[in-house]
Amino acid sequence: MQKYGVNELRKMFLTFFESKEHLAMKSFSLVPHNDKSLLLINSGMAPLKPYFTGQEIPPRKRVTTCQKCIRTGDIENVGKTARHGTFFEMLGNFSFGDYFKKESIAWTWEFLTEVVGLDPDRLYPSVYVDDDEAWEIWNKQIGIPEERIFRFGKEDNFWEHGSGPCGPCSEVYYDRGEKYGCGKPDCTVGCECDRYMEIWNNVFTQFDNDGQGHYTELEQKNIDTGMGLERLACIVQDVDSMFDIDTIRALREHVCRLAGKEYEKDYATDVSIRVITDHIRSVTFMISDGIMPSNSGRGYVLRRLLRRACRHGRLLGIQGEFLVELAQTVIDGSKDGYPELDEKKDFIFKVITKEEEQFNKTIDQGLSILEGLQAQMEASGSTVLSGEEAFRLYDTYGFPVDLTREILEEKGFSIDEEGFEKAAKAQKERAKGTFGETNYMGADVTVYESIDPSVTSTFVGYDHLTYSSKITVLTTEDEVVDALSDGEKGTVFVDETPFYATSGGQEADNGVIRTEDGVFQVEDTIKLLGGKIGHVGHVVSGMLKVGDKVSLEVNEEKRALSARNHSATHLLQQALRQVLGTHVEQAGSSVNEYRLRFDFTHFSAMTKEELKKVENIVNQQIMNCLPVKAENMPVEEAKKTGAAALFGEKYGDIVRVVSMGDFSKEFCGGTHVDNTGVITAFKIISETGVAAGVRRIEALTSKGLLRYYDELEEKLERSAKLLKTTPDKVEERLSHMISENKELHSQVESLKSQLAKESMGDVTDQVTEVKGMKFLAAKAPGADMNGLRDLGDQLKEKLGEGVVVLASDAGGKVNLMATATDGAVKAGAHAGNLIKVIASCVGGGGGGRPNMAQAGGKNPAGIDEALEKAKEVLENQL
Repeated sequence: MQKYGVNELRKMFLTFFESKEHLAMKSFSLVPHNDKSLLLINSGMAPLKPYFTGQEIPPRKRVTTCQKCIRTGDIENVGKTARHGTFFEMLGNFSFGDYFKKESIAWTWEFLTEVVGLDPDRLYPSVYVDDDEAWEIWNKQIGIPEERIFRFGKEDNFWEHGSGPCGPCSEVYYDRGEKYGCGKPDCTVGCECDRYMEIWNNVFTQFDNDGQGHYTELEQKNIDTGMGLERLACIVQDVDSMFDIDTIRALREHVCRLAGKEYEKDYATDVSIRVITDHIRSVTFMISDGIMPSNSGRGYVLRRLLRRACRHGRLLGIQGEFLVELAQTVIDGSKDGYPELDEKKDFIFKVITKEEEQFNKTIDQGLSILEGLQAQMEASGSTVLSGEEAFRLYDTYGFPVDLTREILEEKGFSIDEEGFEKAAKAQKERAKGTFGETNYMGADVTVYESIDPSVTSTFVGYDHLTYSSKITVLTTEDEVVDALSDGEKGTVFVDETPFYATSGGQEADNGVIRTEDGVFQVEDTIKLLGGKIGHVGHVVSGMLKVGDKVSLEVNEEKRALSARNHSATHLLQQALRQVLGTHVEQAGSSVNEYRLRFDFTHFSAMTKEELKKVENIVNQQIMNCLPVKAENMPVEEAKKTGAAALFGEKYGDIVRVVSMGDFSKEFCGGTHVDNTGVITAFKIISETGVAAGVRRIEALTSKGLLRYYDELEEKLERSAKLLKTTPDKVEERLSHMISENKELHSQVESLKSQLAKESMGDVTDQVTEVKGMKFLAAKAPGADMNGLRDLGDQLKEKLGEGVVVLASDAGGKVNLMATATDGAVKAGAHAGNLIKVIASCVGGGGGGRPNMAQAGGKNPAGIDEALEKAKEVLENQL
């Protein structure tokens, strides 16, 4: 048997099923689309659920994919064994109401034995215990002896997910030989050892489960098969585990070189090598799909994987940042099947570097905090660290709980494991975000799911703002209907529409739909599965009926202004890349008729100079009146032109590319101006951070900018009126008033100081000595804190060397001030510590330096006690 590489096997599988009239689709993003049941794509069929349920018509009834997947349910076991991993590739062939068991089983056998060349005598199929049809196919048609076909029960060979489509499975096992076995005489298929490895699973979706255990035959039966690419490579290359197959072995060996360690020499070392090898694969692929590190949802998963890899690097003795170097090896090994890795590598490296630098700082913080917690435990006589504190170290500082446990055990301490699990569970619920209980599709059930999946809509709005069409479907808020009457809310579907549905960050069109008998106000336009475009609103007058001919009229002003803002975002993105660097990628946008908002990847706040440069570049391109062109072209051809694509976006075979002269070129389905000159002008009004590594710019153009300047002008005129001057003299008037105010403020402070001094009278007779050091504690009625400080400086000069403590009651608020000369400080006096103690007498607090401190309080009745206590405190200090 030839030992094919991972990239060869992937290609062989897809090519084989293309020869069986399957459409080979590229892997979907790891970020689920319209599916709240999943945090990350975890199986080959997950992105195809709309095709299985009939909600969306597939591009072909036969499809094949190699889907990138991530599963983190048993992340704690990754590294401890050679079986567990978070990232894997799932090969699959799918039938949506086309072929069924006979073809699926036959092609499984053909691929494994004839294409890959596995020994037929080492392959063992299994079937569901009641699936005689599948058993007959394996036995009679494929020719497998009955003693080599295994019948398993529902737990092993029946696939279902609550209510909905389900069915029996037929798996294929490969006998890897006695060297992988457990040595028991009864070792056979189904044994827990590594000898018989399951490599292929055929799921025959033929029933519908009503959730109560009642099964009915599906009219449209489907095939969903899956085979782990890494598992297949293990068998073909005859290696022990996925960490030994060609592409992953190259990565594992790179980790060993960086650490100066050998694999399979020490268990603890092997654990760390496997953790890093696995996690850097997941991290690289996740970032390539636009996932950013954060403290919730899938961003939390990414951050956790990154930090685990960093931590195990430290355990191996790897110095400094090292993950980017490994990410390059991941890219080199996988770019053949996933070219987006190479396309996005600069960005991937930037995110990893930033996160790794941050972790190296926080883990040192974690060690310091743990030392403090240990000291507290020793002082209190406790031997158990609270679960909340252990989890805070883990969650906030990225400090792994196993490291906390290990360090504490060395000192005879332990962790409250139950408390830690409770805190971790609470965080897990928070991390889920909106990913709660949902239906099979991972979305709330709506009236739109009742619409025939063959209904679709064509968008004609690039060339038309008014259009004639025909109503195909009408719905209220909860049912499909034949008509909508005066005042009713609902959704209108037509064959062709000029209305743009919200997508790509551009808000939807609104407008009017007219028939002979009625008028419908379109308040929103939505895009649904299967290419449906829904016009949401209410009937203004009359009635609309299915089959009616309609005139669709888009709000022209809203569309025109939205197009200007949308085109400006394209100019903005290119300007940002020129000023900040090519790591800048779009991370979200929102444009409407009023303003534009653009989120982008960058790791620090922009300076005023950078913002001005970007603004100037955009305005220059507006003034250059660049022609704006949109072309439809094959996706691969579009990529070759250098057109920018959105992170994680799944594009079809044909894409729309929008070019603005030679300045900007992007994949985009939105509406745009014909010439950049129409945008008029561009002004950035804010730049803020919205997430780790993501910044946001808000800007205005055209009418929105003119409105902004009108509002500024009105404010300026109102300000000028208040200042009793004209708008052009506001700055001069303010400058004069500020100077005048400073002078008056100085005079007021001088008068306050004089009054405070007079209110005290002559206090020199109150000066005493404390251990040979002069000391004055006195009241200064009505003085504020500034006044006390000035008095303190004056009195300190009179004393020569000593300590002054002053107190005042100003409108029921107590002010305390202490000051000490250099000689007094050398003798032991500390104004800050003194003030902390006496502030408690007046119900307040404060502090400061050895030579100067202040405090406030709310209890004037305690002033005398505070001044008396000051002497006692000073005696203890000297």
